[in-house]
Amino acid sequence: MYYGVPLDEIWHSAAVYVDRILKGARPSDLPVEELSKFELVLNMREADRLGIRVPQSLRARVTEAIR
Repeated sequence: MYYGVPLDEIWHSAAVYVDRILKGARPSDLPVEELSKFELVLNMREADRLGIRVPQSLRARVTEAIR
């Protein structure tokens, strides 16, 4: 199970910061941004293999299920 910010969002945010710095912005002047998009990924194949029962309420919130 993984719950967090999608990696492509992290890389995009980092690229924006690097671009601003390379254009002359001082790092201390840049705002701290909080990413707001989160994902929940469940590896259902491993859960089944380990005998873990995933409740339907959790399955309903899954962004991606690995089967």
